[in-house]
Amino acid sequence: MGSLLHGLLRADRRAFLRHSMAAGLALHGIAAGATTLAAVRERGTLVVGVYDDMPPFHAGGKGIDVEIARAIAGALGLKVSLLPFAAGEDMNDDLRNMVWKGHYLGYGPADLLMHVPVDKPLMDANPQVTICAPYYHERVAMARSLEKVPDLDAMSRLAGQRIAVTGASLAGWLLIGADHGAYREQLQTAFKDGCECAKALQRGEVSAAAGLASELQSVLRGDARFAIEPLPLPRSTRDGWAAGLAVKRDGGELARALQEVVVQLAGTGRLREIFERHNVDWQPA
Repeated sequence: MGSLLHGLLRADRRAFLRHSMAAGLALHGIAAGATTLAAVRERGTLVVGVYDDMPPFHAGGKGIDVEIARAIAGALGLKVSLLPFAAGEDMNDDLRNMVWKGHYLGYGPADLLMHVPVDKPLMDANPQVTICAPYYHERVAMARSLEKVPDLDAMSRLAGQRIAVTGASLAGWLLIGADHGAYREQLQTAFKDGCECAKALQRGEVSAAAGLASELQSVLRGDARFAIEPLPLPRSTRDGWAAGLAVKRDGGELARALQEVVVQLAGTGRLREIFERHNVDWQPA
């Protein structure tokens, strides 16, 4: 998947994350970007970078990633300080700005960054960071009205149906090119993210909605009127990808501690509980 996935996820981040100035987030004097667990413990606060406006993982100070960050900090005996930020042009920018260098506007880096694809090509391209502790397995999916689209064994089942999808997203890219562009005229692309697409489906404005499984589930999971399943496309990255944490490369002890904590949170069922509170089916990475 490698570089192709990174390019596609870059489009998703642009759609999900509004480019604001991170609102003066100098963390009220807290020195961030510690490279060792000892330095973090001495400070007493774990500074965690979270993507801004990315439901259900973070929106308005709440979300799955926010709860996981607090759980990680709590397990380490630390307080947590969130550093929300708007995504850069690609994942390499995000790792530079939030993990190993800091943003030229003056904020960052954080001690760790949430929601980083655990992917070897990304690791190879960024030797300054360590990507570890996968905590969720994400995938692209489609939600459909069972009344309007009873079966979805092939894209042809959607012929003539209105489909909600964010244009600048992985799901949008896949649908625009599906069957040589056969469904382009059916796509409704004026949505900021998959959660909004799911709400349009819920309101009956479209027959199907595409996005990330977590987005669609957070709105529609448990509603018997809808089904959520992988896109019926060979290029739809059906196997998905793992999301984990990133820290500075020389923070080996911190990375190991984070790995241990995430394994513990998964083993005790804490991760599943957090995802369930946001109506998302936790998939182990």
